[in-house]
Amino acid sequence: MPTADPQSVLSVGAMLGEGPVWVARDAALWFVDIKGHRIHRYDPALDVGRSWAGPEQVGWILPTADGLFAVGLQSGVHRFDPALDLTEGGSFALIHAPEAHLPGNRQNDATVAPDGALWFGTMDDAEKADSGYFYRFHDGRCIETGLPAVSITNGPALSPDGRILYHTDTLGKRIWRTQLAQDGTVGNTTLFAKVEEGAGYPDGPTVDAEGCLWTGLFGGWAVRRYDPAGKLMREIRFPVANITKIAFGGEDLRTAYATTARKGLDMTALTEQPLAGDLFAFDPGVAGLPGHVATI
Repeated sequence: MPTADPQSVLSVGAMLGEGPVWVARDAALWFVDIKGHRIHRYDPALDVGRSWAGPEQVGWILPTADGLFAVGLQSGVHRFDPALDLTEGGSFALIHAPEAHLPGNRQNDATVAPDGALWFGTMDDAEKADSGYFYRFHDGRCIETGLPAVSITNGPALSPDGRILYHTDTLGKRIWRTQLAQDGTVGNTTLFAKVEEGAGYPDGPTVDAEGCLWTGLFGGWAVRRYDPAGKLMREIRFPVANITKIAFGGEDLRTAYATTARKGLDMTALTEQPLAGDLFAFDPGVAGLPGHVATI
């Protein structure tokens, strides 16, 4: 059982670990290393990991209704077949390229809504231009949501009823809250939380079963939990600086898994943070929400 203090459970030395997701059908935690061009799987029952090489930067991975996965490669949304026979590697097939006209962009984070819609965000790979957009992809149709463009998008994440969309402007250190209509149309947007100077940058958001939002803090040595009104409730410290996102997993969804990153750390920092880039686990004291599969 995990402790309240985060512990490394899988040493992968990810340059930019991201996008953890618990896939119930596999009883496994999947995540990516964006800059390392890799997809990782951790099986807690066996305490073993496996990884696959991606053809380019891979921002996220999420399960699909056909038993495979959708992944966000730099060139677009691809279908990924892991081909779990150990004699074979995985295969990738392009489904949709929403930003073929923006070759400097890449995909960065995503989630699946209760209706099976895939929500994902893009960003400027150079982390300078405000060219990051949010998209909704469902039943073969991909639309740009109309949310304001920023340099680094993170999330989105959804409230338990699927009617509130949380999305992050990482460089702006702001997490926004947008009302969603039944058909997924975005409505009014208000500021949910702003991370103060010196506390790091809000990275991937996740919502728990009580409707509270968790965010990793890149450069902040912690994850935070905010209540549905945006009030800071709790902060959990890590032995590494760059925590990117958490996911709730395990049979009861009461284990929190956190991805971390080595990106931006010099040799001195890496010596002081030997676990940077590992997958961590801790007891969050609350359950997560059941995951959904994408119908794209």
